[in-house]
Amino acid sequence: MIARPGSGPLRRLVVLRHAKSARPEGVADHDRPLARRGLRDAPAAGRALAEHDWLPDLALCSTAVRARQTWELASGQWGTPPPVRHDPRLYAAGVPELLDVVREAPGDVETLLLVGHNPGLEDLVDTLAGDALDDALDRLRAKYPTSAVAVLDWHGTTWRALAPGAALLTAMTVPRGGRK
Repeated sequence: MIARPGSGPLRRLVVLRHAKSARPEGVADHDRPLARRGLRDAPAAGRALAEHDWLPDLALCSTAVRARQTWELASGQWGTPPPVRHDPRLYAAGVPELLDVVREAPGDVETLLLVGHNPGLEDLVDTLAGDALDDALDRLRAKYPTSAVAVLDWHGTTWRALAPGAALLTAMTVPRGGRK
């Protein structure tokens, strides 16, 4: 069953988990950089967003190094990247904190990109998805790996109106870059 649309314009929340990170000895979790695979996968995620017409009007990104690098490499695949806000609340955030940040998005933003971490991102998508196309929800619940992209569509007059179960999970994909 497909969720019945609410009132207001179509809005899209694109949720990107940071690419694969390295675990260098003596480096704090917040400061961990991308691993070699992450350096390949982040641009692939950017290309996937462009190919599927999921480019955002605004990006909200965790301040963690691996999330910032993911954003830089992904958005580097686009002609003109949108504005980005690096928000420390997105690091290690749970669903309530993530929803607070998303709900602060300006009303003129139709497509919003969230770049952050698990388990919070997976839990957020699962919470917001009242329904899904194909087997997207089953795949999300099975595994939401690094570089995964989930796309939620919903109708609302403002981002403040985004509520649990209100969105349709229209896509769940895991872009991967080729070996160099």
